[in-house]
Amino acid sequence: MLLKKRKREDAEINGSSLADIAFLLLIFFLVTTTINVDTGIGLVLPPPPDPTQEPPPIRQRNLLNILVNAQGQVLLDGQPASVTQVKDKVKEFIDNPTNNTELAESPEKAIISIKTQRQTPYRIYIDMLDEVKSAYRELRDQLSQQRYGVLYNVLEDDSEQQDFVKSAYPQKISIAEPDDT
Repeated sequence: MLLKKRKREDAEINGSSLADIAFLLLIFFLVTTTINVDTGIGLVLPPPPDPTQEPPPIRQRNLLNILVNAQGQVLLDGQPASVTQVKDKVKEFIDNPTNNTELAESPEKAIISIKTQRQTPYRIYIDMLDEVKSAYRELRDQLSQQRYGVLYNVLEDDSEQQDFVKSAYPQKISIAEPDDT
């Protein structure tokens, strides 16, 4: 007796739920993945000026001009300087410990103006802004340490002590429009 072999049916994978599984995996990876977002430079811009009001006069003595060209060379009030010298020069200009007539009258009146060319490397511009902000931070830390025995950033936010230090060294940075040349 000859037995006929039965033809076996091919095994199949049920594909009806495959789309559901792929969709669930896609949602899982979208939910669990973090996306880094560049935050940019955090600056608080002043309110727009009133067109009917004239800007207050600024004495040239109270203005420190920082110019940065396309090659990254720095001029502080027309004198060449390196990026690493900027912080010390800015601190001296703002604080004016020797009452020099060519430096700011007081920290409250000191204004730092940063001007660049359009071709200035972004990294140099950021380094320059960091140096100026670092000078203010060090001056505020110094005053806070002398007066309260702690660094400025340790003081409570919006406290009377922090407001005093902020008003003693107000951060006045003017970022001028870049030159095309």
